[in-house]
Amino acid sequence: MTRRSPDPLVLGPMLRHVDETSATVWVRTADAATVTVERAGRAWSAPTFAVHGFHFALVVLDGLLPGSDDAYAVRVDDVPVWPRPGMPVSRIRTLDPTREPRVAFGTCRTTGSHDDAGNRAHGVDALRSLAISLRDDSRAIWPDLLLLLGDQVYADTTPHPELEEFMAARRSLDEPPGDEIKDFVEYAELYRLAWSDDVIRWVLSTLPSAMVFDDHDIRDDWNTSWSWRREIRATTWWQERIVSGLGAYWVHQHIGNLSPADLAQEEVWQAVADHAASGSTDELDLTPALDAVAARADAEPATYRWSYTRALGDCLLVVIDSRAARELRPDGRSMLDSEEMRWLDGVLRGGVRHVFVGTSLPFLLPPGLHDFEAMNEAMAQGAYGRRVAHAAERLRRTIDLEHWAAFNEGFDEVFELVMEVARGERGPAPQTVTFLSGDVHNSYLAEVTDPAGLGARSRIVQAVCSPIRNPMPRGVRVVMSLFARSLVRPMRFVASRSRRVPDPAYPWTVTHGPWFDNNIALVTVDEDALRLAWVTGVVEGDPGRPTLRQVYAARIEPLPTAVAGSGFVQGSTPVRNTEGVA
Repeated sequence: MTRRSPDPLVLGPMLRHVDETSATVWVRTADAATVTVERAGRAWSAPTFAVHGFHFALVVLDGLLPGSDDAYAVRVDDVPVWPRPGMPVSRIRTLDPTREPRVAFGTCRTTGSHDDAGNRAHGVDALRSLAISLRDDSRAIWPDLLLLLGDQVYADTTPHPELEEFMAARRSLDEPPGDEIKDFVEYAELYRLAWSDDVIRWVLSTLPSAMVFDDHDIRDDWNTSWSWRREIRATTWWQERIVSGLGAYWVHQHIGNLSPADLAQEEVWQAVADHAASGSTDELDLTPALDAVAARADAEPATYRWSYTRALGDCLLVVIDSRAARELRPDGRSMLDSEEMRWLDGVLRGGVRHVFVGTSLPFLLPPGLHDFEAMNEAMAQGAYGRRVAHAAERLRRTIDLEHWAAFNEGFDEVFELVMEVARGERGPAPQTVTFLSGDVHNSYLAEVTDPAGLGARSRIVQAVCSPIRNPMPRGVRVVMSLFARSLVRPMRFVASRSRRVPDPAYPWTVTHGPWFDNNIALVTVDEDALRLAWVTGVVEGDPGRPTLRQVYAARIEPLPTAVAGSGFVQGSTPVRNTEGVA
């Protein structure tokens, strides 16, 4: 069991799922306890459950009023633990059906200090910069949701000296898996360090969040290919790592993604709910059940779903698992297996103003890079012989050629579903179908070319925001810029002359970018358009108190029924933090 701590609250509170009438609040405590959340004269409580000796609770608040905005407090047993002295109060703002929804999103956030040394190593933390703006700027417009699309933690590197010291005190780092995360205990410490900074802790306590994993939450290149999976499973340490990683993800990220109704149907959570309802005074040890489900979800991905949906006013958010649900068989590769594709087919619909599709990996890569990855997939699958296949597989792993383009069968199938939505075949066509993604450590905006000419009534847009805090090396930036611009035509020329590399049915282009700042992106639904802005943190004095600078902003207008072409307006001149940016 964990050591007793003088602080009953180890981590959190984190405000997770919020809709018009309910909310969930997540915590990690030092010991078994009852956690109580108080808001507007009411109180809701839940007992903790244990996983590998650590204690967690997710408190469900129901019966809330739409559009209400009230401070809340947390007690662990009878001890008030939140808000902390010197911190602003935390609030729960329920969704208001009359308020235009607003989403902040991004990916890839390494853990490091926020002094000069930390900023030199990692850059200025864009999420923390946004949090400071929300805290200090009375003019700031608050998002309704913070969408974190992967790599909230890096389990395959230990850039934080405190984490390395923690691991070295437990085991020899000369033994596999070396300085990578080994088990649930180390995952718990990794998450604690990632979310313990006072500013980050406060913003996560008051801004609703939704999350999904990407590879570094488990390991770089996770599920790149059949051969990668076969080789990693042959190691002595992988089984413990994947079970621990998925279990830690379930506890720290996944359960907070789910609505109270979805939680009631979730198989592991049912054990938590049943135990709480039984009135037992003993803490539930969820370890065996969670480990079993995590092991099964890895061995048989179709048996567990990490994807989910969320309503945002008159908009729909669909968050897709593009890592664990892959079909890796060489004769049938797809980013989504058949069960996951059926689920997506069932939830992707029109009849809303905007459809947002969250996927950690960009669906629409810069066209030059898309063609490059598609050619690599054909070669790695043996289209040009065994020797070429081995070389292509090595290249695929070395430079991470494992995005949607490298799973062309699934890419085409999802693209057709999206076009059905855009053509109005799945209910009235929305104004946009907008992919929200990250992963690639640069940000850009792309759009399907001439959607009206393809019979679409919606714009199909790709918005990428990456990294929040993990800048790309300068040499790689040049290559990414070339794939977005100069290499587009040469790569298309080469790809189009190979019968083994399919041509995309619906062409697209990068309209703006790439840019390489540590960013977080803001999506605002207006009555007559969709607005996008990327903001970055800038140090002008105290490194611990960065200010926000706008990197780029765009406005996406509805597609005229008879006019094709881009609806993007507004230039990319950087400006200082202006009213309404945050």
